[in-house]
Amino acid sequence: MLRDFDPEVANALRDEALRENEQIILIASENYVSEAVLHVQGSVMTNKYAEGYPEHRYYGGCENVDRVEQLAINRAKTIFGAEHVNVQPHSGTSANLAVYLTVLEPGDKILGMSLSHGGHLSHGAKVNVSGRLFESHSYGVSRETGRIDYDEVREMARTLHPKMIVAGASAYSRTIDFAVFQSIADEVGAYFMADIAHIAGLIAAGFHPNPTLHADFVTTTTHKTLRGPRGGMILCKAKFARDLDHTIFPGLQGGPLMHTIAGKAVALKEAMLPEFRDYQAQVIRNAQAMADELQARGYKIVSGGTDNHLMLVDLSGTGLTGDRAEKALDRAGITLNKNVIPFDTAPPTVTSGIRIGTPIITTRGMKEEDARRIVGFIDRVLLNIDSEEVIREVREEVGRLNKNFPVYTGRLAE
Repeated sequence: MLRDFDPEVANALRDEALRENEQIILIASENYVSEAVLHVQGSVMTNKYAEGYPEHRYYGGCENVDRVEQLAINRAKTIFGAEHVNVQPHSGTSANLAVYLTVLEPGDKILGMSLSHGGHLSHGAKVNVSGRLFESHSYGVSRETGRIDYDEVREMARTLHPKMIVAGASAYSRTIDFAVFQSIADEVGAYFMADIAHIAGLIAAGFHPNPTLHADFVTTTTHKTLRGPRGGMILCKAKFARDLDHTIFPGLQGGPLMHTIAGKAVALKEAMLPEFRDYQAQVIRNAQAMADELQARGYKIVSGGTDNHLMLVDLSGTGLTGDRAEKALDRAGITLNKNVIPFDTAPPTVTSGIRIGTPIITTRGMKEEDARRIVGFIDRVLLNIDSEEVIREVREEVGRLNKNFPVYTGRLAE
C-alpha cells in the first residue's frame, strides 16, 4: 500500500481528494475526469515505451498500445471530422509549437490573439517560445464591445502579411467566427491554426462552430471542457499529416505517454455519448446563469456576457484587484484565478479581473440555481473582503453545498 511505503505522498493525494470535494472550483481550464479515465491513467500502459506511431514503432511489444492509440485517433476523427489526428502531444503548448515548426521557419511572422486580451502564451507572447522563435504580432478586442474586431484583424493581416494566423483564446467568452479567420488567412496567403483548447468539448457536442473545415491545423488540450486527461492533440488536413507527425516524433518528443493516450481514448468515447451533449448544454446554462447573476449584482462582465463555459469579471471599478479577490475567495472555499482584462493597467501579478468557469461545478451535477447561489457566495466575500467572520461563514455554506455533490466515491476520496 502507498500509505505504508510513502505516507508523505499518500497524505498529499488524500488532501487533494479532500480539496477537490470541499472547494468550489471555478478555474475555467480545469475539470474532473471520470473514474474510467483515472483508472487507465494509473494503468500498466504507463510502463510501455512506444516511439513512433501505430504499426511503425521503434520498440517491440507495442501491439496493445497500438490499439489504444488508434482508437483515440479514430474517435477524434469521428467527433471533429478531421482528416488526420495526432494524439501524442504532451500538452496544448507543445501541440502549438509542433504546428509552428511543421510549416514555419524561425523569424516568420505569426498573428495571434494578445495574451492581455484573452489569448494564450503560446500564441506569440514574448515570454513564450512562440514569441522568441517567431516575429509575433497580436490582435485584440474592441474597447467598446470586448469582442474580437474582425475588421481590425483583417487590416493587420493585410499590413503584416503573416505566415500563420492563430485563432483561439484562454479568456474570451464569445463565439469565435472561424470562417472569417479562414477568409482573412486565404486573402493574405497565411496558414490558419485554430486553438480550441478551452472549447473542444463544446465543439464536440455541437454548441460552438467547428473549425476543422476552415483551418489547416486545429490544436487542443484534452482536459478542460473535453473532460479527459491533461494532454494535447492536433487535427490537420491530410496534406500536412506526414510532416506534422515527423515534427512531433522525432522532432520534439520521444516516447509518447501511452497511459495518457489511453485516457484520451476513453474520454473521446465518453464525448461521443448523448449524455456528454447534455453535460455541455448544462455547462453553458450554468455559465450564463452566473454571468446574469453577477451583472444583476452590479459586476461588469467583459463583452457583456458569455456564449461558452467562462466569463471574465472586470473588478476595476470596485476598488479590488484580481489578486486580492482570488486570495479572499480561496479562504472562503472558492477557487478561481486572477486574470488580466483587456486594456488592464494593473500588472499580471495583480490584475483587475477574475476568470470564472463552470466545467467542474457542472461535472459535479450542479445546475443554474446552484450557480446563482455560488455568485451569492462570491458577492458576500467581495463586499466583506476584510471580514474573516464572513469568509468563515461562506466557507461553511460552501461545504454544505458541496456535500450534495461529491466528486469521487469510495477509495478515490480516501
